[in-house]
Order: sequence, then C-alpha cells, then structure tokens
Amino acid sequence: MTTRVDTVGDFDLPVWLPAGGQGPAIVLVQEIFGLDDYLRSVASELATAGFVVGVPDLFWRTDPGWSSAHDEAGLNASLAVSGEFDPELGLADVVASLAHLRSLPEVTGRAGALGFCLGGSLAYGLAATADPDAVVSFYGSSVPSQLDLLDRITCPLQFHFGGQDPYIPRDAVAQVEAAVAGRPNVEIHVQEQAGHAFHNHAAPMFHHPEAAAAAWQLATAFLTTHLR
Repeated sequence: MTTRVDTVGDFDLPVWLPAGGQGPAIVLVQEIFGLDDYLRSVASELATAGFVVGVPDLFWRTDPGWSSAHDEAGLNASLAVSGEFDPELGLADVVASLAHLRSLPEVTGRAGALGFCLGGSLAYGLAATADPDAVVSFYGSSVPSQLDLLDRITCPLQFHFGGQDPYIPRDAVAQVEAAVAGRPNVEIHVQEQAGHAFHNHAAPMFHHPEAAAAAWQLATAFLTTHLR
C-alpha cells in the first residue's frame, strides 16, 4: 500500500493505493474529528481490501488539516469547528473528490463513497447528486430530515444507525426505515444496542465493538458486491 496527497481545486485529497496499485474507488468522508488516526486506519483497511481511497479535507476553508482528540475536549473543539462548516460547499467538495478519483489511471471500474457521522450525511447527499456506484452512510444526522432525497437516488445505498443514538433518536431512525421499505436499491441496518459513532474505535465514549464488527462486515460486503 502507498499513500500520497492529491490536490482537487483548493483542497487536499489524501489518497491510499492498494498493494496492486489499482482498484475501484471509495471517497471516505470524515466525521467532525477530521482526518485523524481512526479515519486513517479505516482508509488503510479499505486500501488493504483492494480499493483506491480518497479522503477530502472538509474543513479546509476554516481549519485546514483539522484533527482532534477523541475525548470531551476534542469533541467540543470539533463541534465548534463543524459549526462553521457549510454543508453545501462540503457536498461540492465530496462530489469533486468522486470525480477526481474516477479520473485517476489507478481507478479501475466503479467508484462509491462511505461516510461516518457528518460524512454519513454528505455521502447520502452525494448519492442524490452525483450518481456514484454505491454509497454506505453511517449515522448521518441529517438523513431523517432529508428523506425526500430518496426519490433521486438510484445507486445501491446502505444505511447504518445505532438504536441508542442520543443525536439521532430511535423514532427518527424508524422514519428512515419506513421511507426505505420496498426500495430495492436501499437497505438499512440498526444496531439496537449501540449509540452514535459506534464504529469509531478511537473514541471510548462512543465505540461499541460488537456493533462495529457487525456493521463493518455488512458495509464491506456491500461495497465489494457493488464496486467490484
């Protein structure tokens, strides 16, 4: 595996290449914690699985290269940084990142996206905007309030939520479940015992190992099926 940093417009796009040098592409979209050790570990794992992975720096307009600790202080600092974030401009960056990955000679075949938290919302927006080949959205907090986007999405889409998420109440998740019922291109998985950001192994306040393992197996199988 090799890594490099590409430039897309005015922002950086760190890229992970698989050992074979080429493969399908994934835009990995960050949480509010930024491009931290956790997200780098996810990018590395996906590259090891054979994907070309690009991670856009979403906060480049206000706090370029942002990365914070996974404790209360880091959470509060990240919430302050994300409070200055413009979702529409951020979505445009994700769309540009997808287009850039598709243009690379190392990318063979399809291209999709995987996002966590803030990134889960943006990955969902990407699915309705730029015709990716597959999208996985983990606990995107704006998803329940944007269910009208579902009618614009034709690509395979997989949602993950926690049943005990204080930021996305269970009744809001139930609204998503009802909205996607009967849609052949969409699936939803709820880890009832888990809260928010349950996949983040670097955040003890959030991580739920059993839920993380179950959801990750579903997510990687989904991406492999639809991007390879």
